[in-house]
Amino acid sequence: MSIVVPFLVLLLAGAFAAYHRLRLVVFTAIGAAALVACWLLGAHATATAIAAILLAIATLPVLLPFLRKPLITAPMLKVFRKVLPPLSKTERIALETGSVGFEGELFTGDPDWQKLLDYPKPQLTAEEQAFLDGPVEELCRMVNDWEITHVHADLPPELWDFIKKNRFFGMIIPKQYGGLGFSALAHHKVIQKIASISSVVSSTVGVPNSLGPGELLVHYGTQEQKDYYLPRLAQGLEVPCFGLTGPFAGSDATSIPDYGIVCKGEWNGANVLGIRLTFDKRYITLAPVSTIIGLAFRMYDPDGLLGDTRDIGITLALLPRDTEGVEVGRRHFPLNSPFQNGPVRGKDVFIPLSQLIGGAEKAGLGWNMLNECLAVGRSITLPSTASGGAKAGAVVVGAYARIRKQFGLSIGRFEGVEEALARIGAKAYAISALSQATAAAVDRGDVPSVPSAIAKYHCTSMSREVVSDAMDIIGGKGIILGPRNFAGRNWQAAPIAITVEGANIMTRSLLIFGQGAILCHPWVMKEMQAAQDPDHAAGLEVFDESLFGHIRYGISNAVRSFWFGITGAKIGAAPGDAYTRRYFRKLDRYSANLALMADVSMMTLGGKLKFKESLSGRLGDVLSHIYMTSAMLKRYHDEGAPQADQPLLAWAFHDSVHRIENALSAALRNFPIRPIGWLMWALIFPLGRRAEAPGDRLGHRVASLLMTQNEARDRLAHGVFLTPCENNPGGRIASYLAKAIAAEPVERKLLKALKTKGIEALDYASQLDEGVREGWITAEERKQLEELRAITLETITVDDFDTHELRAASYYDLPQHKRQPREAA
Repeated sequence: MSIVVPFLVLLLAGAFAAYHRLRLVVFTAIGAAALVACWLLGAHATATAIAAILLAIATLPVLLPFLRKPLITAPMLKVFRKVLPPLSKTERIALETGSVGFEGELFTGDPDWQKLLDYPKPQLTAEEQAFLDGPVEELCRMVNDWEITHVHADLPPELWDFIKKNRFFGMIIPKQYGGLGFSALAHHKVIQKIASISSVVSSTVGVPNSLGPGELLVHYGTQEQKDYYLPRLAQGLEVPCFGLTGPFAGSDATSIPDYGIVCKGEWNGANVLGIRLTFDKRYITLAPVSTIIGLAFRMYDPDGLLGDTRDIGITLALLPRDTEGVEVGRRHFPLNSPFQNGPVRGKDVFIPLSQLIGGAEKAGLGWNMLNECLAVGRSITLPSTASGGAKAGAVVVGAYARIRKQFGLSIGRFEGVEEALARIGAKAYAISALSQATAAAVDRGDVPSVPSAIAKYHCTSMSREVVSDAMDIIGGKGIILGPRNFAGRNWQAAPIAITVEGANIMTRSLLIFGQGAILCHPWVMKEMQAAQDPDHAAGLEVFDESLFGHIRYGISNAVRSFWFGITGAKIGAAPGDAYTRRYFRKLDRYSANLALMADVSMMTLGGKLKFKESLSGRLGDVLSHIYMTSAMLKRYHDEGAPQADQPLLAWAFHDSVHRIENALSAALRNFPIRPIGWLMWALIFPLGRRAEAPGDRLGHRVASLLMTQNEARDRLAHGVFLTPCENNPGGRIASYLAKAIAAEPVERKLLKALKTKGIEALDYASQLDEGVREGWITAEERKQLEELRAITLETITVDDFDTHELRAASYYDLPQHKRQPREAA
C-alpha cells in the first residue's frame, strides 16, 4: 500500500469531521481508528506511525486543558487584546442594543433552515384585517395625490381629520392608552397599502409610528408621561415630530452639537431644576404641523446639580411647541413630495427635568433608547413604503404593457420591454418578502439592528430600480405630470427614501456587515466580551471556549466552502420541497463563504477592517442577499409553495445569487492582502464562478405573469390599493386588463381584415362600420372593440393644463419679499 495512504486517510477523516463540525475528541477517535485500520490492512508502517504522531501532536495539547490554557489560550488572549479594534461608546451601544434573530444563522456557515420554515406564518388578527378593509380602504379612496402634491402641497383638512379620528397615529400605542395596539405586521400592511396610492400620506402616517416620541414613551417614558401623552398622541390631539439630524450631524448622529445645561429656571410659575437647551435641527418630518417635539441633545451638568458627572451624554426630551424660545422654521420641499418637513431651532429654551423622556433617571441614555427604536422603526416604514409602491407598480405597468400596442403588438411582447417587466415583477416579489420578514422579526420580539439595515437599504434601492424601469416602459405617460400619472411622483420621490433614516451608502458600507460581523457571529462577540472582562480567570475560561469553537467553525467553513465549490452545492441534505431544496443548498454554500470571509477579514485586518468600506460593503451585499433569499423562500412556503409563483421566486433568487458571486469575486480580487485573497479564491471558487444572471426564458415567464390574469399576479397585488376609483389612475388601468385580453382575438380579426380585405375607411369608427357590414366582425364584437379603444385611450392619455394651472397662484401672485411656502392645514 502506498506511503501516502495513511496521510490521505487522515486528511479525509479531518475533512469529514470538519464538514460535519464534529468535536476534536470525535475527530481524534475517527482519525486514530482510521490509522489502525490502515495498519491492519498493510499500510506502510513508518508512514502510519508518522501520521499517528502528527495526529497526537495536533490534538493532545488542545484536548488536555492543563496544556491548552497556558500554552495556547492565554497567549492568544494577550494577542487578541492587542489587536482588538477599539470600540467607541457609540459602536458599543449600537451592538448592545440590537438582538440577533435568524440572521445569526447566516454567519454560522451551516444555517438551520428548518428553524426558518418553522417560524409561524405572519398573520393579521381579525381586528387588524378589519382596519385594513375599513378605515385604510376609505382613507385610500379619499386620497387625491395630484391635489396633495401640486395644488395644496399638503394633505387637505378632511384627510388630516380622518387620520386623527381613526387613530392612524396610534397604531403602535397600546390599547390601554387609547391606541390601536397593532402588531408590526399590521403596521407594515397599513403603510404598504397607503404607499401604493400616495407616499406623502404613507410618510405622514408612518413617522409618528416609527421614530415619533410615541414609541420612545411606550418603552421608556415615566408613568406620568405615558398617562398624559400617549392618549393624546393616539387620538391625534398631539402631532409629534422628532429632532435628531442637524446641519453638522447627519449620519454621525452621536456628534450632535445641540446641548442642554442643567440649571434652575422658571416653569409654570415655579423655580425648578431643569435644562436650558440650545439646538438647531433640520429635515424633521411633521415639524411644521407638530404640537410636541421630541429632541436629542447632549446634556451637561457643569455645576454638579445632579451629581459628579459633567458630560452626562445624549439625552432625549419632549418640548411642547409653544415652549418659549422654540422656533419651527419654514418648510423644506423634498422633491415634489410635500410631506410636512422642516427645521426646528431653539436658544436658551428652558424645560424642567420632568420633560426628559423617562425622567432624570434616563438622562444620558438617549443613544441606547434611539438605537433600539431606530432598529424597529427602520424595519417598518421605508421597507413597507417601498413594498407598496413596487407591488402596485408591477401590476399596473404589467397591465399597461399589455394594453399599449405598437407595430400591432402589445409593447410587453417586445424583448427589451420583457426584460424590464421581469426585473419589476421579481424585485417587487423580493421587496415584499423582505419587508414582511423584517416586520415578522419585530413581532417575534427581536430588535433587528442588522435586518432593519438590510431591509431599509435593499427595499429602497430596489424600489428605485422598479420605478426607473416602470418609467422606461410607460414613456410619455410617466413624464407628463397630472392626475392621470401614476408613476411620476414616485420617480421624483425615490431619492428621498434612499437618503433618510440612514443614507444608503453609509448603511451598505458601514452598518450591514460592520454590525453583522460582530453582533451575528456565533463567537466574536463572546471573544470580545471575554477579552474585556476584568475578572481574568472568568475571561480566560470564556475565551477558551469561544476561541476553539471559533477555530472549529473556521476550519469547517473552509472545508465546506471548498466542497460546495467543487460540487456546485448539488449534494447534501436540505429542507424544503423538490423545487426549493436546491435553493437551500446554494444558500448553504454562500453562508459558508460569508462566514469564512468574515473570519479571515477580521483575523488579518483587525481594527483596519472598519476603514475598508468597499470590502465591508461587498460582504454586506453577500449577507443581505442571503437574508433576502431566505425571506423569499420563507414567503413561498408560507403561501403553500404555489407553483404559479415559481418564475417570480426563481428570477429573484438567481439575480441575488449572481449578485452574491459578483460581491464575493470583487471582495477577493481587491482583498488588501493579495496572497490571502488568492487562497480564499481557491477555497471559494475552486472551479471558477458558476452563477449566472436570470436568463431570457425565465424573464419571459415573469413578464407574462404581469400581463395576464393569474393567481401569482393576484398574490403579488395583494395588500395594495387597486380600487378603480376616480382618484386612482393605476387602479383603473389594472382593472382594464381582463377586458383588453378578452378583446384581443377580435382585434386580431379586424387587423387581418384591414391588411387582406381591402377596407377603404380611414378612421377607426368607419372601419368598424365596414367590418360589420362585410361580416368580418359581429355587432357585439364591434362593441367590444369600441370598449377596447376607449380603455386604451384612457390608459395612454396624459393631462394638459392652462398655464395658470401649472403654478401655485397664491404663491407667485405675492410680492417677491412676501413669498413663503403656504402654511399647513
